[in-house]
Amino acid sequence: MNVLLLSCGTGGGHNSACSAVEQELAARGHSVKMLNPYLLKGEKTAEVVNNAYNIVAQRAPSAFGMAYRLGNVYRKLPVSSPVYHLNKGMVPLLEKFLRENRFDAIAATHLFPVEIITNMKRSGIAVPTTYFIATDYTCIPFTEETDCDYYVTPAEALTEEYVSRGVPRERIVPLGIPVGRQFREPMDRAEARRRLGLDPDARYILIAGGSIGAGQIEQIVSLLLDHYVDAVRLIVVCGNNHALYQQLDRAYGQRCTLLGYTPRMAEYMRACDLFLSKPGGLSSTEAAVIGTALIHITPIPGCETRNMAFFEKNGMCCAVNFPKKQLLDACEQLMDEGRRETMRANQRRVIPANAAGAICALMEREYAKEG
Repeated sequence: MNVLLLSCGTGGGHNSACSAVEQELAARGHSVKMLNPYLLKGEKTAEVVNNAYNIVAQRAPSAFGMAYRLGNVYRKLPVSSPVYHLNKGMVPLLEKFLRENRFDAIAATHLFPVEIITNMKRSGIAVPTTYFIATDYTCIPFTEETDCDYYVTPAEALTEEYVSRGVPRERIVPLGIPVGRQFREPMDRAEARRRLGLDPDARYILIAGGSIGAGQIEQIVSLLLDHYVDAVRLIVVCGNNHALYQQLDRAYGQRCTLLGYTPRMAEYMRACDLFLSKPGGLSSTEAAVIGTALIHITPIPGCETRNMAFFEKNGMCCAVNFPKKQLLDACEQLMDEGRRETMRANQRRVIPANAAGAICALMEREYAKEG
């Protein structure tokens, strides 16, 4: 089977989910091509699409939240969205690419490529079996205007929301959000600490703001350092936010461990007692698959707010909207091993551990039917 995977770099979660499916397909012996479709128009276009999200999320999260709310209002209108029309211009480029490269299936982990494919279908252009792999715990705006053969959703509990938005029930497959194999491999805390060179007897809190380093990270670091002093050690992952790294290094570099982007997040999640993270769909799923005591902090309004609500409702995280008032109490609660184990049990109950494998199995079954 020859599969095309489409994503773009608006945050790291979409690409990470795409990479997890790519990894699994390749391990099963399939041929895979992962592509940001906007690169077909040029690197500048791809950069503009990626940065538009990243800059707003970092610098003006309230504006992002307003745009998300407007999207929810717009989806009630009997017309196609601006996102749909903006992606029309990509149709000739993707059509040419598909003519020159034969694929048996197309899967996308981002709405924008799915909008391109929908434009193609409505123009009468034949495309292979298409899969939209959702990476947030909600039906994001404009999903309902797309036309895919399958909609892979994060959980069975979200099916009615998707149906209420207009997604055909028979196309919904609640297989979960795919995560890389490193998050599914068995490894205990002691082994993770040994590999990372961490003190086997210390208490550690891991803090991350996602791939773009968003969130009130400096305030959170300050609160924790003032409260715990030397009783707990902090590891802070700044992602690709170099300004945040430098800012924290100047203020707290001698008192905590600072990381930029790291390919070893799975090991750090296993090694630490608590994980504080903004509620991205992918990072939250990774934490749940590992079984991490999770505190969600400072969500970007929109998808992340819904992610946090889903996790909190199902007992899979402690939700902190106001760090000054809520954070220290949440940390103290989850220092209790009994509470941590209850949270881990809820995570195992709700979150599919091997969504990547289930998605690949679905593709294989559909390919066998067609062949």
